[in-house]
Amino acid sequence: MKLTFLGSGSAFAVDDNFHSNVLVEAPSGKKLLIDCGSDARRSLAAVGFGHDDIDAVYISHLHSDHSGGLEWLAFTTKFSRSCHRPKLIIHESMTNTIWDNQLSAGLKPLGDISANLNTFFEVIPVKKSFEWEGTVFDLVRTMHVKEASKWVLTFGLFFAIGNVRVLYTSDTQFSPEHYMPYFERADLIFQDCETATPLSGVHATYAQLKSLPDHIRAKMWLYHYNPGRLPRAERDGFLGFVKCGQVFEFEEAGED
Repeated sequence: MKLTFLGSGSAFAVDDNFHSNVLVEAPSGKKLLIDCGSDARRSLAAVGFGHDDIDAVYISHLHSDHSGGLEWLAFTTKFSRSCHRPKLIIHESMTNTIWDNQLSAGLKPLGDISANLNTFFEVIPVKKSFEWEGTVFDLVRTMHVKEASKWVLTFGLFFAIGNVRVLYTSDTQFSPEHYMPYFERADLIFQDCETATPLSGVHATYAQLKSLPDHIRAKMWLYHYNPGRLPRAERDGFLGFVKCGQVFEFEEAGED
């Protein structure tokens, strides 16, 4: 299985980087898109793929850099030659919200019919986990943003490919007491990391992540960073900053 970071930038990424969305390619050739930001059509094209290549999309939360490309994906797959409906894997609490508050204005008027989410996607509401091409992905609740005093639902992923256990945080504030069980279990961690000033307060910062134990930093890649000069992550004990287009390949169980 192969993971390609279509981008490794923040919501404010500029032309030399894209939003932090990940393309997962199974040995079968099927492709899962982890998040679909508003620049997804360009970031997919940059690695030689397009809308017809996407079998399924997982949406971690509803910020535009994670879900803003869904209108493009919906229309292009609906009216493409293959006319297929990608699977839309999303926490059950978000299925109405993503349609009513985000997608319906552009997608609902459809000629003689009034479209809904199922017109464009095979919707798969999930609660705790989902299986795709033989791999089980567990949803990990993250602490990203609040509405009033209540946390808005956001979910990272924990999954195993062969003998490698992977934590993908999506977006989160620094909360080691919440994530340490996942940090300890994981063999590889992809952690969002804010590097700009002034700080937004809704992502783990580089300075905060530097305070993690050595053995945790030693298995952590940093992504979702801001434009500009980056700290020397390897010197500080991290694996490094993920580059736009960087590929990670894993052997499946049973492979030589």
